[in-house]
Amino acid sequence: MGATVRGVEVVPVRVEVVVSGGLPGMAIVGMPDAAIQEARERVRAALRAAGFSMPGEKIVVNLAPSHLRKTGSGFDLPIALGILAATGQIDPAWARDALYVGELSLDGRVRPVAGTLACAICARRLGLDFVCAADSDPVPLDDVRLLAMTSLAQAAREGGAAAVLPAHGGRAVSVAAVEALDFAEVAGHETAKRAFQIAAAGGHGLLMMGPPGSGKTMLASRMPSIMPPLCPDEMLEAAVVHSVAAEPIDAIIAGERPFRHPHHSATLAGLVGGGSPLRPGEVSLAHHGVLFLDELAEFKSSVLQGIRQPMESGSVMLTRADGNVTFPARFMLVAASNPCPCGYFGDEERECTCTVPQIRGYQNRIGGPLIDRIDLHLDVRRIRPAEILERRRGTSSAQLREGVMAARDFASWRASQMASMEPDGSIEALADGPRRFMIAQAELHAMSGRAITRTLAVARTIADLAESQEIESAHIAEAVNFRVRDGIGGK
Repeated sequence: MGATVRGVEVVPVRVEVVVSGGLPGMAIVGMPDAAIQEARERVRAALRAAGFSMPGEKIVVNLAPSHLRKTGSGFDLPIALGILAATGQIDPAWARDALYVGELSLDGRVRPVAGTLACAICARRLGLDFVCAADSDPVPLDDVRLLAMTSLAQAAREGGAAAVLPAHGGRAVSVAAVEALDFAEVAGHETAKRAFQIAAAGGHGLLMMGPPGSGKTMLASRMPSIMPPLCPDEMLEAAVVHSVAAEPIDAIIAGERPFRHPHHSATLAGLVGGGSPLRPGEVSLAHHGVLFLDELAEFKSSVLQGIRQPMESGSVMLTRADGNVTFPARFMLVAASNPCPCGYFGDEERECTCTVPQIRGYQNRIGGPLIDRIDLHLDVRRIRPAEILERRRGTSSAQLREGVMAARDFASWRASQMASMEPDGSIEALADGPRRFMIAQAELHAMSGRAITRTLAVARTIADLAESQEIESAHIAEAVNFRVRDGIGGK
């Protein structure tokens, strides 16, 4: 049994091999892609290198179901074992009741392939053993029997017995020791740090706008330091996406949330997914983590508008001629942009050289519908030299993270205490005073329905940070302050 990856799901494929009379050769049928067709030469060389004989007859390999397009080099191993079983060179029973995934080198070694973790989950679902390369990505599953093959020669040497892997399988998890970035290293910007704490506590999107050198990228790069670790379910979902994209998963298995930072030249397929075969984009690789878009206004407008739907639904559906593929994309958006082409509109120390039409055109590149979906809007100003040189440490990541964890714990407790709770952010959940205050603010700033709902969701997070069961007017006032921009760049 083999498997093919479709999106982040794995479809089992039955590998059938028949050796019959006729001109020597190998034919692979069942809608294989170019990588699978090339398996014919790799399998021939690998079998000979491992000490097996290649039959001098007609070999037909069928990949069932035949209507499904198959991709990837992971079919090398099951095809080779199928040929060996069909010719009686190994016990046919060994090729049953297991799902095999692996690419073969010309000397017979078994190499890892993308999507190993997703294939292991498929094997668990089918109740099969899972056989892969010994140095595959770790598989954090305890309820599937993991077996390893280093080479085809192992089948000849040990009569087909594969080595049993430890519970997490594959190579050991190894995360490089990297010095963690800390918010304490950022001089000033206490208001910005508060905004980041609110965003981390409630999973809200955040947009920073300010001149060059004001610290936008420095602040964003420290967001992972205050995020809570991944829970087991989140870890598995995020690791599967990275596995099928052939991205490292060690840090994710260790509990770290993904932090993706694509360049502003990224294409629509690179950001939301696509290509042939289909590959998850940056929004999916940031699943359960942070997507940081620096120089937001420099992205192509069509690319930016492509992330609006994933921000709402938490997933990306790509439609192709052979069907739909869905990638998960529940991410936190952190974005940064200059307010104008020269970057200094609204700066207190340096004069802007842009005209009003240039400023409006630059900011309109982002688009109102996308901005309306971002919960927190933050104006970031340059810190004065004297404050930078004071070397006074501000609020640290540990302090901010403590508040984030406390807020999330309080939100969980609050939900458990209320049997029939209104959804967070609903106007019905407000007392008369906060309700009137919210209505007044919405009318004053001409808020849309989405803006009102998202402002109240931020106010709910602020109330959780204060461990308050009720949303008060002060919480709404702070949420509105972060929603309505009144500094650099205007409203």
